[in-house]
Amino acid sequence: MADWRPMIKSRDNGFPRIMGIINVTPDSFFPDSRIIDLEVIVDRAISMSDNGADWIDIGGESTRPGAKNITIKEELKRVTKAVEAVREALPDIGISIDTRKSEVAKEALINGADLINDVSGLSDPKMKEIVADNKCPICIMHMKGLPGSMQEDPTYENVVNEVSNYLRETSNELLEIGVEPNAIINDPGIGFGKLINHNLELLSSGREILPDNNMSIMWGVSRKKMFSDLLGRDETEDRLAGTLGVAAIAPSKGVDIIRVHDVTEHSDLYSTMNALE
Repeated sequence: MADWRPMIKSRDNGFPRIMGIINVTPDSFFPDSRIIDLEVIVDRAISMSDNGADWIDIGGESTRPGAKNITIKEELKRVTKAVEAVREALPDIGISIDTRKSEVAKEALINGADLINDVSGLSDPKMKEIVADNKCPICIMHMKGLPGSMQEDPTYENVVNEVSNYLRETSNELLEIGVEPNAIINDPGIGFGKLINHNLELLSSGREILPDNNMSIMWGVSRKKMFSDLLGRDETEDRLAGTLGVAAIAPSKGVDIIRVHDVTEHSDLYSTMNALE
């Protein structure tokens, strides 16, 4: 397993770590991120690593709005060999397993994953035990509702406070069983049960949502529907510029990790910004 400790904090120059997305699914919202063939998965991971990715995030179940659940057996079939193959090809890359299921997380860790990316925020009660037993980092995300219905008129009185309180309560479940604060990453869950105004408020708040400043923060906005609402870009292939706009403000908001489909473009963005500074 890679040494994850420095890789869940931003770089020394203040720019976020880059996490490249590989969806081993037939139905993720961005078609270009869908890969089934094992050789293509490895080639994509190597390309991401060569172009600046610190992490490769491998997921076998789509959690886009309206997505349907799949069985544990099917998810394991999709991701186990993918994780194993990427680890063999890239022994020093950080590998994240994007799953809501503790059985899938456990198997992925055995096969070379370093980090659990749980968009459901510990909905599986056994997930925190997996984290404690393996002493691995975990990203917990706020999601209002479930993928199938989360975008059906979500409402908040104060979205920043409510998301922050949720993440604090969920983090406390981990802290109570001995997980260290510096192993916990918090994700505000942009687009997961939130309208455009909620997304913008959360992005503006930056690290305000963190229960503990020793914890890390991850943003996942890549090519999401918010850019349809904000810019009128209905097609996912037209949302890169908006995605990069959010990425450009991430350093000033103290973001540690940014999860993206387009690794090269984000790496070039941060290299250019760093040179200018």
